[in-house]
Order: sequence, then structure tokens, then C-alpha cells
Amino acid sequence: MSLILAVGAQNVFILRQGIIRRHVLPLCLFAAASDALLIWTGVIGFGILAQMAPGITGLMTWSGALFLCAYGVLRFRAAYLGDYRLELGEGRQSLKKTLMTLAGFTFLNPHVYLDTIGLIGAVSAQYNTNSLRYAFATGASFGSLVFFCALGFCARLLAPIMGSSRAWRMLDILVGVTMWTIAVFLISA
Repeated sequence: MSLILAVGAQNVFILRQGIIRRHVLPLCLFAAASDALLIWTGVIGFGILAQMAPGITGLMTWSGALFLCAYGVLRFRAAYLGDYRLELGEGRQSLKKTLMTLAGFTFLNPHVYLDTIGLIGAVSAQYNTNSLRYAFATGASFGSLVFFCALGFCARLLAPIMGSSRAWRMLDILVGVTMWTIAVFLISA
């Protein structure tokens, strides 16, 4: 969840659309399905890689922990320096154009590949059976669906709160702390 919660263009776009109540359900489903595809690609890919080269699991675990620590630093930096203005605009795009915009935010963002395929795949390598890795992928995919639906449909309720830079800063700090906690857990496991 901490990777999905990270404030980025995709989440801000869904939040914006939720606030103006335009195409919320299709956007939430698209974002969650995209995450699920990338999560499962990472988990299955790392499972195959771990079978081919058993020593890679330790390397990937440490690499994942290092990435989590660095990403946590980036979230803390964003909280310190961040400019979180949410520009609402008109929001009159067609569903097709809106989905294409979201697809761009999703698949043209290099962090999505690091987060979902790389990091979640690396985290899944700590599980020694396919059934545990698949349960992890299912949980991560379900977490993504819950988050995007909550973000999209609760956005109208969050508008007064998330309109402030302070709220976005607090979210970034929470994400940073969570990422550092996961990194410590990865290393200790």
C-alpha cells in the first residue's frame, strides 16, 4: 500500500477526477487493473528468476530494501519541498481521452515499473513457495483496487482536506516512514 499511496501524477489525476466527479469508476478500475498486471508480472518474473538463479533472492531483497530507503528519502524530501497545488480545471474530457491520459500517467512513468515490477517483485522473493508469492500478489492487487476506489470515490469528501499542502506533506511523511519500516522488515526477514 505504501507504494500505491505515494503521491504521484497518477494518484493526483484520479483525486482530481474524483473531486470533479468525472469518470471515477472506469479510472479506478483501469488504475487497479494496470497495477495488478504489473504486480503479477513482477511476482511471477521474480519467481522464475529465483528458480533459475537461487542466489538472486538475497541480492534482490537488499536491492529492494535500498530502493525503499531511497524512495522514503524522496518522500521526505517531497514533504519538505513539495508544492501540492491541485489544479482542477474544467474536467470536460471524454472518457476515452481521460483514460488515455491516465494510461500515460501510468505506463509512461518509469517509477511505476520500479515500484510494481521491481520492488514488489523483489519483496515477493522473500516467500519461498509460489502459493505464498501468489497470495502476496493477490493482496497487493486487492490493496491497489481498494486504494484507487477509496481515492476516487472519497475524493469529494477529501477535497477540503487535500486542498492543503499540509495534508499532502503529512501523506508523504507517512509513506516515507512506511517505506523505511518495510525496508527494515525486508532486511530482518
